[in-house]
Amino acid sequence: MCRSIRTLRPPMAPEVGDEDVRAAALQYVRKVSGFRAPAAHNRAAFERAVEAVAEATRELLDDLEVGGGGGGGGGGPPPPTSTRS
Repeated sequence: MCRSIRTLRPPMAPEVGDEDVRAAALQYVRKVSGFRAPAAHNRAAFERAVEAVAEATRELLDDLEVGGGGGGGGGGPPPPTSTRS
C-alpha cells in the first residue's frame, strides 16, 4: 500500500519540487488513514489532509538549517555548562 517516503532535505535531495512534497504528503496520509484512495464521502477530508501535510512539510524544509547553518544541529538552546570544578 505504501512505498517508502524518501528524504527530501538537502543534501539528500538537492532538488525538491512541489510534486515531491505532495507525493510524500499523499503517502503519509494514505499510511495514517489506511486508505489508498478515499471513498467519495471522505475525499474532501483526505485532500485537506494531504494539503496540510504538504504545507507543513514545505515549511519544515524551508526552515531547516543543514550543515554549518549555525544552529548547532539541535535547533534549541545549547546545553548547560557544568559549574563543577
